Amino acid sequence: MGRKRILCIEDNDSNLRLVSRIVEGEKHEFLMAVDGLTALALAQREHPDLILLDINIPGLSGLELARRIKDDPALSSIPVIATTANVLRGDRERCLEAGCDEYLAKPLDVRELQTMLRAYLT
Repeated sequence: MGRKRILCIEDNDSNLRLVSRIVEGEKHEFLMAVDGLTALALAQREHPDLILLDINIPGLSGLELARRIKDDPALSSIPVIATTANVLRGDRERCLEAGCDEYLAKPLDVRELQTMLRAYLT
């Protein structure tokens, strides 16, 4: 598996550090944004291979950002994995309906995230 570019959209420093360690441990390039509008601009400029998207981010909501990514022909093929502490009934479905390809509940399970990265990037 060659070096891939992962965009992590997350506004929590602890979660950013954790995801950074996982992504870099898998020998991928780690890109980050802490709000929706910055993330959209970064995705349009960098065309990452995968996006890890916290649903609860400032500015443009994570669900709206997922919709915009999937509506953009230049970005629509990029897998989007929602990461969220929202684990109420219907949250997973809302993420998938917005265009997310997968849904991971927080706190993140390191092995589950590693498995998902490998599945989408190989």
